[in-house]
Amino acid sequence: MIDATEEVLSAAAQQDQRRSATVSASRATKTSLPPAKRSLKIERTFSDPNTDPFDQIEWERRTAEINDDAGKVIFKQENVEVPKSWSVLATKVVVSKYFYGEQGTPERETSVRQLIHRISRTIADWGIKDGYFSQADGEVFYGELTWLCLNQYGAFNSPVWFNVGLYHQYAVGNHSSRGNWFYNRKTSQAERAETQYVYPQCSACFIQSVDDNMESIMRLAHSEAMLFKFGSGTGTDLSPLRSGKEKLSGGGRPSGPLSFLKVYDQVANVVKSGGKTRRAAKMNTLRDWHGDIQEFIEAKMREEKKAWALIEQGYDGSYNGEAYGSVMYQNENLSVRASDDFLRAALEGKEWWTRAVTTGKPLQHRLQPGVAQLDEVQTRRWRLRCRAVQSRRPRFHHCAGNPCG
Repeated sequence: MIDATEEVLSAAAQQDQRRSATVSASRATKTSLPPAKRSLKIERTFSDPNTDPFDQIEWERRTAEINDDAGKVIFKQENVEVPKSWSVLATKVVVSKYFYGEQGTPERETSVRQLIHRISRTIADWGIKDGYFSQADGEVFYGELTWLCLNQYGAFNSPVWFNVGLYHQYAVGNHSSRGNWFYNRKTSQAERAETQYVYPQCSACFIQSVDDNMESIMRLAHSEAMLFKFGSGTGTDLSPLRSGKEKLSGGGRPSGPLSFLKVYDQVANVVKSGGKTRRAAKMNTLRDWHGDIQEFIEAKMREEKKAWALIEQGYDGSYNGEAYGSVMYQNENLSVRASDDFLRAALEGKEWWTRAVTTGKPLQHRLQPGVAQLDEVQTRRWRLRCRAVQSRRPRFHHCAGNPCG
């Protein structure tokens, strides 16, 4: 990453760059730090040293338009510049999700040139600044990365397209709230950035844990919201939370994982992914021995039936319509974490007992025989087009499933 003191161009200069019809590879970093003694040597393979990579392909102007199931236009941007070789689908996705700025304003990106330059230039500048390669090799790196992206030989994850270069190329975030944590080489300490996008969030998927106490449960909601804000996904295994069939130390019954899942579901629904219309990438799992596993298996199917009833009454049943917007668990994938013991029980037709989270003792609640239980899991998930089972081998100790898996 770059130092927090790195200079950026003025906002006015950045707007001029965005309005420009062309982006030149000659816009190199102006840092003067010497490269490290053992910097990387970047060999040119794809790009032409005598031609800007943006000039090596044909371009055309298009209209990017997306319609819902009823044919209503939900997104439209005219006169966008894209590589001629790109498909209509690629155009729609990139323009609607990854172009920066509010439509109808000077800050709005209007060309794939601007988008790819924003990413490639920033990453190349980081490499030069941090001594990974020399100034000359940094320009080769910029040309190669730009060529690969333009010709669709590679693509970044959503957080990179969302966040990288907004501060460094457009001076976005100077007056925003505090940003991500970073390692400060000068102080040898982890610090939190004073503004957003100086140290942009670039990772797509995070696996988080949760403990069986209210502070941890609510802290997870906060962490998920911040990850969704910058376009990332998250997964958590909720098995550490006591089931609704156990007891609280102060009396009463726990709410159980499914109750808190409603909170997490609505956080994902409200924040979405990078503030875009795309739903957040979210995975939650529960282990096969958990006391609420039966309710967990049935949860999404129960909500699905509610949505069907609303659709029959005339409510909009489209992806973002009122019907599905009124029911729970629509913003997360729910999967059962199946152990070898459970799978053996299924194969051998044995019954399966759940157990208490705190004591490990068997609960009175007893599930159906293993095969029937496994069939139910698969049938319900097939109807919902949702991943059903994750095999959990003893040698793996992940606290959740990958939300992008």
